[in-house]
Amino acid sequence: MGSHTYVRDIASLRIGDADDAGGKGANLGELIAAGLPVPGGFVLMRAAYLDSMVAGGVDADLASLHREALTQVGDAARLDELCQRMRALVAKAGLDEVVREQTVDAYRRLGTDMVVAVRSSATGEDGRDASFAGMNKTITNVAGADALIDAVQRCWASLFTPRVVTYRASRGFTADPAMAVVVQQMIAPEQAGVAFTKDPSTGEDHVVIEAAFGQGEVVVSGKVQPDTYVVDKQTLEVIDSRVGCQTFKIVADAQGADTVVDLDPAQANSRVLDDKSLRTITELAIAAERHNGCPQDVEWAISQGTVWLVQARPITVLGGAPSDDQGQGDVLVTGLPAAPGSASGKVRVLTSPEEGTRLIDGEILVAPMTNPDWLPTIRRAAALVTETGGMTCHAAIVARELGVPCVVGARRATTDLQDGTLVTVDGAKGQVTAGRAATPQVSVVERAPSGAAAAPITATKIYVNLAMPDTAETVAAQDVDGVGLLRAEFMLTQALSGRHPRDLIARGEQPELVDALAQSVGRIAAAFNPRPVVYRTTDFRTNEFRGLTGGEQYEPVEHNPMIGYRGCFRYVKEPDLFALELDALARVREQNPNLHMMIPFVRTRWELEECLHLVDASPLGRQRGLHRWIMAEVPSVMHWLPTYIGMGIDGVSIGSNDLTQLMLGVDRDSDVCAELFDESDPAVLDAIGQIIGTARKFGISSSLCGQAPSTNPMFAEHLVRLGITSVSVNPDAATAARRIVAAAEQRLLLEAARTGDSTSR
Repeated sequence: MGSHTYVRDIASLRIGDADDAGGKGANLGELIAAGLPVPGGFVLMRAAYLDSMVAGGVDADLASLHREALTQVGDAARLDELCQRMRALVAKAGLDEVVREQTVDAYRRLGTDMVVAVRSSATGEDGRDASFAGMNKTITNVAGADALIDAVQRCWASLFTPRVVTYRASRGFTADPAMAVVVQQMIAPEQAGVAFTKDPSTGEDHVVIEAAFGQGEVVVSGKVQPDTYVVDKQTLEVIDSRVGCQTFKIVADAQGADTVVDLDPAQANSRVLDDKSLRTITELAIAAERHNGCPQDVEWAISQGTVWLVQARPITVLGGAPSDDQGQGDVLVTGLPAAPGSASGKVRVLTSPEEGTRLIDGEILVAPMTNPDWLPTIRRAAALVTETGGMTCHAAIVARELGVPCVVGARRATTDLQDGTLVTVDGAKGQVTAGRAATPQVSVVERAPSGAAAAPITATKIYVNLAMPDTAETVAAQDVDGVGLLRAEFMLTQALSGRHPRDLIARGEQPELVDALAQSVGRIAAAFNPRPVVYRTTDFRTNEFRGLTGGEQYEPVEHNPMIGYRGCFRYVKEPDLFALELDALARVREQNPNLHMMIPFVRTRWELEECLHLVDASPLGRQRGLHRWIMAEVPSVMHWLPTYIGMGIDGVSIGSNDLTQLMLGVDRDSDVCAELFDESDPAVLDAIGQIIGTARKFGISSSLCGQAPSTNPMFAEHLVRLGITSVSVNPDAATAARRIVAAAEQRLLLEAARTGDSTSR
């Protein structure tokens, strides 16, 4: 062991050393090889960690606990316990004597008590397939040999935090982890940020630079709104620039500790980079891409006028490339933006789902409205346009989940758009234009355009809304914490083959219905196992049930079905239908106990009491570990929630669409009243606050199903301040939601720290 070389100078490393030096260390070595400015330093190789754990006698226990932890990512309490034990073992082992000596010697060669940054460089980090960015530990402004040894040990221990283990499990990394550690001379930046050598959201061949004052942590973590510059690669001319807003910066104080410095309004809204610095960063980023042979995500910092590159990695996932076709035609129709993305194709106007066979794959579907029967047709369409509907209508929900650009509430679309006309649908703008445009369809990317790490870790869980099994495996591979809302309606429609459930019962086909529903739900539960999947039982309204074959025979005609015969009340009145759904769920839970149940549209105590009796008497109710959730959509839940909790409800999910509708008296599917529908209205926020407050008081889970947390930072911050335990958004919004929630949590921590400081003084 004594003859082993545990330390390598960064300049001696190349990408072939990534297995031993980690991705970060190897990438830095390549930058130096390319002649690019990189602060000096060394890497403590992964063998230093492995041999130290062996010498400390903890390697076998670590391996055993890690294997168990990978299977416990759905049990937060157990995972946290296992991670604490693993970190304690790392601390117990510490650095082997030879490792310690070589580390201290290398540090002293940098200079006397040099201030350094100590960064994890774990195996698998900063590669083309998995970034691990921001997950393991980085300690800045470290000075002195003892502080360095402590920092190295903390980096090693960060291999075993719940967020890292969960990410590793989600990516299928089952090998025992190991870590190299990068030690670099610390520079004191006046400005810092990131540079992408391709636009990560569109794939366009531009350099996108984000910049902030002080240390770059505020950009990577999403704590501030940075400047954004888009630079042409060929001419190095600035194509677009947006000055952000930065109310504070982080700098090192005289003792080397990170300090928050408030910025005055003039500086907060001033441009971060001048033209010279912007050009230098662009040229260095392009040089890094040229040397490494692939698009790069580069972190940079400016100190005393010198631009340094402090990290580089391949961009993990890029958006789609733009079309070769050019030109933007006249706007033909406008509506509400319902699902992002852009697509071009020929128009196909259909008035009923029975006409779906007329649509040729890749055409633009234009319809008066949609319901679940339209699903097979929507799957084949390049984009969807409907004459009616709001942001939460069936068309919008399905389109967002399938990744189909969608515009709703486009009045006269079926008359103003003619079959065969070539058009472009822009789901983000809510427009249909003539001809084929050059706008690319944007895909979900793992690394957010803000330069934030692929998935900042949040205490608030980020769940997704799902409705169909087709995308289950793809969505489950994202960095999400589970399914907060699994809608039953679309799967039930498929299981029913478009027929009313009473029609199946009349023909004795109940077993086929249960089999089909269990297969669809089971596929989703298995894809996310062991992460929780919360299934919302069927919430068809009578007008939707009447649209099914045979429905007119069984369904009443209601003038306002939105607040009519639906949800919990319907289960009580038709227990035989409810029993079929419960049987299907019980069958799924035999293999996937991560599946749980949520009851929608609960209005009164007595109906929930009757409904829970039905659940308890079913095979599902007799299974262990079943969580019983309710949707909080009706304002009466504010009064009854303590009682519901006493009846055994252990989770509440705020259906912000219905709650807003009933608080404000606005039909959520009305395009005429769309401007009145506002989840941020003070009355709605007050209701949400009361529900979350009650959930906190009685110690049950609280969530919110809706898009607002991912599109409205103020709304997300409000939820975090209230203490909500999770939010559930559509899959395409999960990355943005986590980034926004993380920023809100960080602001709260900063405020708490400031309050604590002022209190201590």
